[in-house]
Amino acid sequence: MSKLLIVESPSKAKTLQKYLGNKFEVLASYGHVRDLVPKTGAVETDNNFKMNYAIIERNSRHVDEIARAVKKSDEVYLATDPDREGEAISWHILEILNEKKLTKDKLIKRVIFQEITKSAIEYAIEHPRDISMPLVNAQQARRALDYLVGFNLSPLLWKKIRRGLSAGRVQSPALRLIIEREIEIEKFISQEYWTIHLDSIKSKNKFQAKLIQLDNKKVEQFTIASKEDHENVVGKLLLESAGKTKVTRVEKKQRTRNPAPPFSTSTLQQESVRKLGFTTSRAMRIAQQLYEGLDTGNGAVGLITYMRTDSLSLSNEAMNQIRGYIQSNFEADYLPKAPIFYKTKSKNAQEAHEAIRPTDISRTPQSLIGKLSPEQFKLYEMIWKRSLASQMTPAKFDAVSVDLAIGSEANLFRATGQTLIFPGFIAIYTESLDDASNEDEDSLKLPPLETGEILTVDKIYGDQHFTEPPPRYSEASLVKSLEEYGIGRPSTYASIISTLQDREYVILDKKRFMPTDVGRVVNKFLTEHFTRYVDYDFTAGLESSLDDIAENNKEWIPLLKSFWDDFNKTIIEKSNIDRAEITQEAIHEDCPKCSKPLFSRLGRRGKFIGCSGYPDCDYTRNVNGDSSAPNEPVLVCKDPETGKDVLLLIGPYGPYLQVGVQEEDSKKKPKRVSVPKEISLGNLNEGIALNLLSLPKELGLHPETGKKVIVNIGRFGPYVNYDGKFKSIPRSESIFDITLDRALELIAEAIAKNAPLRILGNDPEENLSVEIFNGRYGTYLQKGSTKVTLPKDQDIEKITLEEALILITNKEASSKGKKKTAAKKTTVKKSSEKKIATKKPAAKKRVVKAKKV
Repeated sequence: MSKLLIVESPSKAKTLQKYLGNKFEVLASYGHVRDLVPKTGAVETDNNFKMNYAIIERNSRHVDEIARAVKKSDEVYLATDPDREGEAISWHILEILNEKKLTKDKLIKRVIFQEITKSAIEYAIEHPRDISMPLVNAQQARRALDYLVGFNLSPLLWKKIRRGLSAGRVQSPALRLIIEREIEIEKFISQEYWTIHLDSIKSKNKFQAKLIQLDNKKVEQFTIASKEDHENVVGKLLLESAGKTKVTRVEKKQRTRNPAPPFSTSTLQQESVRKLGFTTSRAMRIAQQLYEGLDTGNGAVGLITYMRTDSLSLSNEAMNQIRGYIQSNFEADYLPKAPIFYKTKSKNAQEAHEAIRPTDISRTPQSLIGKLSPEQFKLYEMIWKRSLASQMTPAKFDAVSVDLAIGSEANLFRATGQTLIFPGFIAIYTESLDDASNEDEDSLKLPPLETGEILTVDKIYGDQHFTEPPPRYSEASLVKSLEEYGIGRPSTYASIISTLQDREYVILDKKRFMPTDVGRVVNKFLTEHFTRYVDYDFTAGLESSLDDIAENNKEWIPLLKSFWDDFNKTIIEKSNIDRAEITQEAIHEDCPKCSKPLFSRLGRRGKFIGCSGYPDCDYTRNVNGDSSAPNEPVLVCKDPETGKDVLLLIGPYGPYLQVGVQEEDSKKKPKRVSVPKEISLGNLNEGIALNLLSLPKELGLHPETGKKVIVNIGRFGPYVNYDGKFKSIPRSESIFDITLDRALELIAEAIAKNAPLRILGNDPEENLSVEIFNGRYGTYLQKGSTKVTLPKDQDIEKITLEEALILITNKEASSKGKKKTAAKKTTVKKSSEKKIATKKPAAKKRVVKAKKV
């Protein structure tokens, strides 16, 4: 009896084949096999929201291969990923097989497993189920909603703002978050305030306390708001102290801190950004590799459980294994008496999976050194440590709080300190924070103090502070906010962030998101005219409805109808908005040339100030107030190395920076560097400019060859250069933040992309290698300079060297025939040209010939 197992990825297929052996044939669908047809009408809103699907062209040959295998199989198991997307892929495969009439008299079942281990796979196959239509319908509803928004709102953006823009059901609220934070920062007015401190001495031990009460009133942030206030307070306290301070309260207590739960998708992305410096998309890509299986010495093995999950729970088997590891490798105090259970707090949590954990806790990071890439190792180590720490005892601290009085008890200073007395889980792992430094685990140590004790005052002084605006979003804090609002799913956050950057709505500056002028205009248009659809509660409500559909508590067609009726009405209403209303706004200033009103407008390279009298008046300037005729240089900053001006200019290939000007008596040209498209000129500041001028930058040496790895910006954008090989840096990643490890990964991708899919052997006559490559138009054979395109349905694993040589010989013979024909045509052409060119001299030849005779 022949059995077929279908998964999504080829690497996962290889790992599973190792476990299943000859009992099963394992094939990959290479992701989604069908999608909505990419044109208007893919979702028929007037036909009960019928969805028109088509096989994805790039995966058609994989679908054909699956169909051929199903014909020969008695049992078919659909083992795509254990989530809504995976359920939908299984359903699409089954629909295609039904259309081809290949399912008659065959057992076709759905199997799921959270980890790729032998026991999990065997259990899944022994306990199959039918496809869950509620999960499929939830995915269909999500896809239809995204299509309806994208295919109707994006063209409106093209018409009213600029071509190439897009709006999305989740993407647009995420953009709104970033821009609202930026507006907060711009409106922020910094305020001065002072804190007053007391340094006391006991037995030569100096320690610091902070003023908390002044004249019997609690000291607030702005109680002391100026230098004058600070001087008055310090002077008063110094007089009242007479060099002494009294201990009025000593409080000692033990404090504990509990471990963080094991990773969910969202927290894994956040920690990968904060601890490892990854982008969210890189974190998910590497996690996928760890899940699908890597060769650790004994063939491919899945190292972690499924990485798209909201769950914080662990299976009983995993929990017992982790507790057993702690018991065997740590002292008894590190193991809690009972297992620790966690419950997710995120909105709209779904999918009853496990948290992300190692498939085997005994497979320590140390045992994998040299078997994983640097980035794979870092991510696995972090997941391993967090999972282990989640089942360990809390950390314990001795905390002390002391109040010191100056003069009377009307003026109080407070000193606090803590000492780590038992590390507990901290011995393995501590969670990072996004916008604050980690709490010091062994902070200020206070000397032994008793109530009523009199101490010597070393000094009383003030520190000046200024309030700071809220920080811009990093990838980690944006993911956290999206999850807290219930916007989208954590598994989609990486693609959302990439889209915002690809559309040039935001840029990453020092790992923080800054909106571009285009992003601001798009957000303004959406928030003013499509308010409901970028509303956080409305977006979160849609997610809740999708969850209800997945749980079979709600029908999906009524949800689509309810959404579409209002949305379509709004689209029709807003189609007549004047473009100028969206892309320009009055700045309440008159033109210095003609006195007509000036407007802020969106141009090709960002916002600029222009005259409303255009084209009669051509006055323009940039948003910073400098005159900005296209080729007139704008001063950005000074180059710290040379002291020369760093100028912004516009060239035939776009904007660029130049250090200084061309000197008349010098042939040496000033240093120039292009400004990438993703950096809006309105956001170009000294920091960005100096970072650009530091290019090209050497990241380090390749560990295998010792050759330099360099990053730079070229005509087509940022790239990595190594040994004459170039690889573009993805738009979602900043050239300023890229590490040597990441550059090596990109180089490896470039090399792997050019590597043969299969080496068949050598031509015995010419001793040239015959190889199969994947090209732009499909797979092809190559021997030397000869290339032969293979048919789409050709199985590259089955073709032999002899068959390949026949194809190549035929191609070479055909090419020679074409060359001979071309050569003949060329000879005839040249001959006729020669005859035409030598007509007159021919007469001379006859004369000469006659003379000879």
